[in-house]
Amino acid sequence: MTVFSVHGAPSEYILKDNALDLLEAKLLERNLRRVLVVRGKKSWEAVKPYWPQMAEVELEEYTYGGECSFAEIEAVTKLVKHHSLDAVIGVGGGKILDLVKAVCDATERQSILIPTLASNCSPWTPLSVIYDDSGAFIRYDIYPVCTSLVLVEPQILVDAPIEMVIAGIGDTLAKWYEADVQMVVIDNKTVPLQIAHFAARECKDLLLKFARGAVEAAKAGEVNDDFVKVVETIIMFGGMVGGYGDYYGRIAGAHSIHNGLTVLEETHHALHGDKVAYGILVQLVLEDKWTEIEELRLFYEELGLPLSLTDLGVEDITEALIAEVAEKATVTGESIHVMSIGLVTAERVVEAIQKLEQFVCESEKSC
Repeated sequence: MTVFSVHGAPSEYILKDNALDLLEAKLLERNLRRVLVVRGKKSWEAVKPYWPQMAEVELEEYTYGGECSFAEIEAVTKLVKHHSLDAVIGVGGGKILDLVKAVCDATERQSILIPTLASNCSPWTPLSVIYDDSGAFIRYDIYPVCTSLVLVEPQILVDAPIEMVIAGIGDTLAKWYEADVQMVVIDNKTVPLQIAHFAARECKDLLLKFARGAVEAAKAGEVNDDFVKVVETIIMFGGMVGGYGDYYGRIAGAHSIHNGLTVLEETHHALHGDKVAYGILVQLVLEDKWTEIEELRLFYEELGLPLSLTDLGVEDITEALIAEVAEKATVTGESIHVMSIGLVTAERVVEAIQKLEQFVCESEKSC
């Protein structure tokens, strides 16, 4: 029997209007009285109108430098130890939350997470993606202890830039395609794998059903049921896929294509979730699932997710450029190799990208 670990959920999760009003009481329940708040400049501006006055909890503050890097982790770890702080609160997007989780693992403190973007499942998962100081990916670390508390104020998320919500939808949509390609060949799934597979399916089904209404809500700056459904799909169901499925519920082909695209300077402006969304389509070409691609094409067009390299900002598309992406996407150790479709070579990826580009060109009648 294959052994893997289940990291199912934070100890406590609350999404409600004025959720931050609960913060001090929740800290005191945990006997946390001296706490560090780690935040970014933009995230703090978003949260300030909702931040409660503390009567009994003493706060220290730290503004992070922009990356979840070893240097940043070390700096915050020293601060926590020097001041003998009880816990760390993370206020911000995925990198800030990942930084706080890394620091809490290093210092054996409790982590309290307050997301300001609905762009990923970082609030749910006990792992951090580690980068160098320039923003280049190094590795991801999984921790033995889950987050103590996640507080979600939906109005903060609906007021965030609309492109972050759309990118979060693209990144979470990949949960289904990257999990299913690994799990579909497992006949006798354990209960955790069944939960992960179900959560992955819900990621797709709920996003296809509610994403349009959620995007309209974000454009209007008003929280509605569709928006809350999408937020909790991104955070909760997205986090459950890997939390219960372990390595079967993490990344596959779509994220490898994302990594391949990072060699192109023209795509550096594109958000992570947008590049992953394009990677989903390339993965589906590799799987020869054209009906699925056609279904997603209409969905992508409505939301503004990228269907082609042109949509990602690449103007001069040559075979050499595509080959460069494919080589990076298929290096040894890349997650594209967990797909149950035989050996995935750079040549196969080049052919898949070319087929996708031609399909989109013909669909848009722009050839």
